[in-house]
Amino acid sequence: MSVVAGRTYPAVRFEIEPERVAEFARAIGADPGDGVPPTFAAVYSLGVTAPHLFADEDAAVDFSRLLHAEQEFEWTRHPRVGETVVSRGRVASDTSRRGMRFVSFETDTTDAKGAPLCRSRALFVIRS
Repeated sequence: MSVVAGRTYPAVRFEIEPERVAEFARAIGADPGDGVPPTFAAVYSLGVTAPHLFADEDAAVDFSRLLHAEQEFEWTRHPRVGETVVSRGRVASDTSRRGMRFVSFETDTTDAKGAPLCRSRALFVIRS
């Protein structure tokens, strides 16, 4: 049984900066004038919280054996350019079978007032 299943990491504040959103939009072929692309959640949700998991010595994530197997997002609403959001990650589950470890990592993102914006779910598979 894992010692990190259920572990919650510190909240991270992130400003949805216009230049960064525009660069991201152009990189995926979207119009920067259309606002924050839905997939920008990979930056403000998973991107700012997963480093906590990866730096956690108890989690012992070996990058040389890591596969980012699944990713999904659910939105209550999309953030706006210029808005500050707060994301908090947690290990939803951490199980092993057949020589592989499956770490389910969830991030809840809220606006500055605490209203829900987005939930991110990622599955990391780590080979033994």
